[in-house]
Amino acid sequence: MKKIRIFLSFLVLSTISYSQDLEYAKSVVKKLASPELQGRGYTETGDLLTAEFISGEYKRMGLAPLGKGYYQKFDISINTFPNEMSLKINDETLKPAIDYLVESSSPGIKGKFNIVKCNRKGIDSEEKFIGLINKAGNDFILIDNTEKSTDDKEMNKKIDEYINFLKYSPQIQSKGIIIYTKEKLTWENSTFVNVRPIVIINKEIDLNSIKSLELIIENKFIKKYETQNVVGYIKGSLNPDSFIVVTAHYDHLGKMGKETYFPGANDNASGVAMVLSLADYYSKNQPKYSVVFISLSAEEVGLLGAKKFTDNPLIKLDRIKFLINFDMAGTGEEGIKIVNGSVYKDKFDLLTKLNTENKLLPKIDIRGAACISDHCLFYQKGVPSFYIYTQGGIKAYHDIYDKYETLPFTEFVDYCALMIKFFNSI
Repeated sequence: MKKIRIFLSFLVLSTISYSQDLEYAKSVVKKLASPELQGRGYTETGDLLTAEFISGEYKRMGLAPLGKGYYQKFDISINTFPNEMSLKINDETLKPAIDYLVESSSPGIKGKFNIVKCNRKGIDSEEKFIGLINKAGNDFILIDNTEKSTDDKEMNKKIDEYINFLKYSPQIQSKGIIIYTKEKLTWENSTFVNVRPIVIINKEIDLNSIKSLELIIENKFIKKYETQNVVGYIKGSLNPDSFIVVTAHYDHLGKMGKETYFPGANDNASGVAMVLSLADYYSKNQPKYSVVFISLSAEEVGLLGAKKFTDNPLIKLDRIKFLINFDMAGTGEEGIKIVNGSVYKDKFDLLTKLNTENKLLPKIDIRGAACISDHCLFYQKGVPSFYIYTQGGIKAYHDIYDKYETLPFTEFVDYCALMIKFFNSI
């Protein structure tokens, strides 16, 4: 009976601990995805407010800085939209990020403009393409991009090249381009300003009725915007000069106009929550190797935070035993996927063995090398690394629907537990 009571007490304590871990992770994501942090972009210093929150958590947990402070600063170029943005079609005001997006490289513009319309078949030859340009003059060109033939790949490629020419070439007079699509709206950041605005619309509209549009875009291009990586570490007990490194990018897409922001709960507030959860664990359970925690900026503008760190490392890169880059850690119904899993097969096998033994995640999928996140810059410098993301659950990505309220955190606790077992087994 006494053994049963001890076991039940342990079970209750474990449940409380896991619950607290999950509540902490949820509180981090809720904070990072809130309107207060402006989408963690470069409008209204959303990135700096985020860095201040993360560095405050580092300090609270007792992480030591690797330099004079937690910040590793660097400059980026960025096009931002801090002020007015509106679009009217036939006097109907469309909803930003719901009905339309303004491509992030767009310059500022204000006015009412005529529209020349065309579908993909209308530019399936050079003759037709040149005819469209001449007809449009300095009007807006609307391309109905909804009917893409699946039969002729070469023709599709040619038409796509024509559309890109219309969007970006300085050789034509068109004031702007509208792409009408049925595809999901996803946004990106831009480090440059295009010659003309580009508007993507997916609201169901009678294209035949469209004669003109009213458009206001107020952009602000910042040639040198100072941002920062946030770096701290916990000293190892046995091998302090060897390092385990965990990374996650904290930046997201920021704002598109005064009112519209992109929360980025799964991408990548959840990854930061994983880094901070691991920092919290190791602040109370000293690791044998030193563990470095890097919250990276500017992933969304070309892995620039990772480039800054790998070009100017605060630790010797050849002393890193292993690095894991966490991105989109908030689901997991279908397990996780390991980029570089086939490159470091021994570590992948260790991870899957630990997962099977402890019955944690539904499955672990393997993937080869892919330069799609911050790990790539470390990997290219010879640092053994994984990039891991969860699978299943919500499909929101680079849109306004990636928010805290709908993020399931399905496997977060078991995922975190697996990472701790992995690091402790290396």
